[in-house]
Amino acid sequence: MTIQKSYLDAWAGGPSGRAFGRGGSSPAPFDAVSDGDLAGPDGSHPLASIRIEDLLRPSTDRLSGTIELDSPMRIGEGIHGVARITAMGDIDARRASFRLVGLSLVERRESEEHRDRDGRVTSRDDWVEAQGRLFEELTFADVVLPAQLRAGQTIEASFAIPAPRLGPPSGHAGCAIVAWAVEARWDIPMGSDQRIAAVVPLRQHPDLLRAGVLTVGAGAMHDSWTTPEGATLSVDPPPPVEPGTPLAMRVAWPGAPDGRSARLELVVDVDAPNGGQTVIATTATSIEAVRAGADLSIVLPDDLPPTLDAPDLSVRYRLRAVIDIAFRPDAHVERLVVVT
Repeated sequence: MTIQKSYLDAWAGGPSGRAFGRGGSSPAPFDAVSDGDLAGPDGSHPLASIRIEDLLRPSTDRLSGTIELDSPMRIGEGIHGVARITAMGDIDARRASFRLVGLSLVERRESEEHRDRDGRVTSRDDWVEAQGRLFEELTFADVVLPAQLRAGQTIEASFAIPAPRLGPPSGHAGCAIVAWAVEARWDIPMGSDQRIAAVVPLRQHPDLLRAGVLTVGAGAMHDSWTTPEGATLSVDPPPPVEPGTPLAMRVAWPGAPDGRSARLELVVDVDAPNGGQTVIATTATSIEAVRAGADLSIVLPDDLPPTLDAPDLSVRYRLRAVIDIAFRPDAHVERLVVVT
């Protein structure tokens, strides 16, 4: 029997930081979630229960409206849409600009020691908090917005701006988030800036992967790959593969050692400050089947993050066959698989 789980469900769990007075932070326009919800106890993943869309504050108090985007949107291509904005009050800004901003929101493990008057440690608090920063802020002067608006005034602006040339794509890795947004922003002197914003779900471009822009590892883009142990690991369809689609995997390892049992797994490795390894799908099989050719067929969870390298975050996928050997370390063979 194949056991499969939703990606983010595999990371979720634990109360929020509000239970013990801790909090994280995320910059505008990704500041809609309470700072207490961006923290949790040691061992937790507070970001796992927060969607990228939940983070965005779509408008401030003196503006209403929408930014509508055409789709699909991929790295290295264009972002097209129209902004329709109404002023709810007078706005007198130094400047108005149209921007594309990229967010890196990453969980980190934190601790605090409590000492007595003699300097001896009496207790220690350990927790996890997510801290965000805008790693990209691109302004597009050819999208013209008026700096002054009167209450009730409505403007409409179409735009066609370039997506980031090399990425990274959007992704929610459970313990870290990469997100993009477009925003129409009014810079208010001696006051709070006003903005309308929309999340931009940027997908990875397969052609960039094939061109080697992202180092994905040997064999990761092949339909079939043979390991030094003589095992052949195949996938159908050939990578890159998309979340939400069927994936058939086959492992033939003629020289597999004897053992108690065998299993096939699809594993995601998240290299981040509070990251780790998660098994997305697994199926038990026999060693004889692995030697002759064993299969694992699943529908990839639609919430999988793409294979990516971003600030404080790297995501990679591996298909592996594992032989459980009594009283010795397990034997295994594996290959990389690219997800877009």
